[in-house]
Amino acid sequence: MSAFRAPRWGKQTLAMPLGRANSGWRGCLLASIALMAASTSAAFGQQQGPSSFGLDLLRGAIAEDPSKSQRQAPPPTPPPADATAGPRGQVTLVGLVAEDGPRIEKGLVWRIFGARNSDGKPRVTGTYRDASPTLQLAPGEYLVNVAFGRANVTRRITVMPTSAATEPFMLNVGLLRVSAMLGNNQPVPANAVAIDVFSDDRDQFGQRQRVVTGARPGRQIRLNSGVYHIVSTYGDANAIVRADLTVEPGKLTEASVIHQASRVTLKLVRRAGGDAIADTQWSIINRDGDIVKETTGALPSHLLAPGTYTASARSQGQTYRRTFAVRAGETAQIEVMAQ
Repeated sequence: MSAFRAPRWGKQTLAMPLGRANSGWRGCLLASIALMAASTSAAFGQQQGPSSFGLDLLRGAIAEDPSKSQRQAPPPTPPPADATAGPRGQVTLVGLVAEDGPRIEKGLVWRIFGARNSDGKPRVTGTYRDASPTLQLAPGEYLVNVAFGRANVTRRITVMPTSAATEPFMLNVGLLRVSAMLGNNQPVPANAVAIDVFSDDRDQFGQRQRVVTGARPGRQIRLNSGVYHIVSTYGDANAIVRADLTVEPGKLTEASVIHQASRVTLKLVRRAGGDAIADTQWSIINRDGDIVKETTGALPSHLLAPGTYTASARSQGQTYRRTFAVRAGETAQIEVMAQ
């Protein structure tokens, strides 16, 4: 078996369009993806692929929520009641990036499950943070879950008495890194952008499962290989870029999103250039009639995608409105007259 201290990611570049913005926001997006990919491999001998069962059994027993649900399997055969008596078997657990890929030498969390508790949930018999733990276990069947970031796999192993075995676990893990830029090719402040990642699986209502919430640009995210939907939000309103992309095992997928947005400050005044009226309730409405943002204050400021909007200001029981246009890269102060 060949061992590597850490997976090495080679480079191969492919440009492709990233996606479309929401229909009511009129051209708020320009995006590109650079796909950098390669995989390193090491001969492992005969390897066993991960089974798809097990994660449903682990719900409620693992603090970290697995990124994908899997089919239920029968509970593992419990080890002998007296776990301290009788011959034991030795098992060495090994995590691999992908089939024929390098070993993962850090960042793994292993959980071993034996018989069920009285509440029907599988019992954790051990948690290990070694890259490749060697365990002495009573003969029987166990469920083993290994997690590497948000990538994970679960399968059954069988421990035989007085035997020594090596159990490889192929996580099929890939890396995703998203960077964010403004339309003038300037980087967006990292704390101004939040990136959500959704799996391609949908529930009975057609909703995707969120697997990452509020990630910052430039961060490498470990994910199971598969298709994902990303949503990059600049600010707290509607400057949003969406895209579908594929994460492949042993490869780095790098996406660069370009936000087109402008900062708009709202101000309710009794005369042009006058003081802002405090405690004003604001609604920003796009041309399709959808409310983009609601806020309260004398001088609220928000990042908006290019387009046409209506600012609705309510103060002392009266409502005042003004329609205005937003252009990418501009900073504007919109005065609404209280008359």
